[in-house]
Amino acid sequence: METEEIIMPYTAGHIPQPQDILRTWMPFKETIGVTKVHSEADYEQISATVQALLEEIGDAEAHPLADVLDWLADQMQAYEDENVPIPDAEPREVLRFLMDQHGLKQEDLTDCAPQSRISDILNGRRAVSKEIAKKFARRFNVSADLFL
Repeated sequence: METEEIIMPYTAGHIPQPQDILRTWMPFKETIGVTKVHSEADYEQISATVQALLEEIGDAEAHPLADVLDWLADQMQAYEDENVPIPDAEPREVLRFLMDQHGLKQEDLTDCAPQSRISDILNGRRAVSKEIAKKFARRFNVSADLFL
């Protein structure tokens, strides 16, 4: 063989150089503020950022910020998995618990369901539908199974 080919384990696309990553990471990190949750204050900061992104993105999964939202939600989930145990409970009790943890009232969840439906769920007069469970899951960054 005249020339020897070196086969890299990852050949599907461009591999960024560490200095290129650093040049883009630092401004991103300064804009976001918190990129990994180490404390309750970090959690609250990321939660506020996630909420702002949810308001901007809505249901548009192809939105350019959707990956950022997913990444931040994963950071929140990792923190919650270690620090915020969710007890086995009825879906309405899980909802009540999460609302309390996030300092929310029924009217704060109108992006998930009408206030009257939230009231019916919390009072045990109505079960959580699959559609609303998905909205609650997205809102609180938990599994929809908690509400079903």
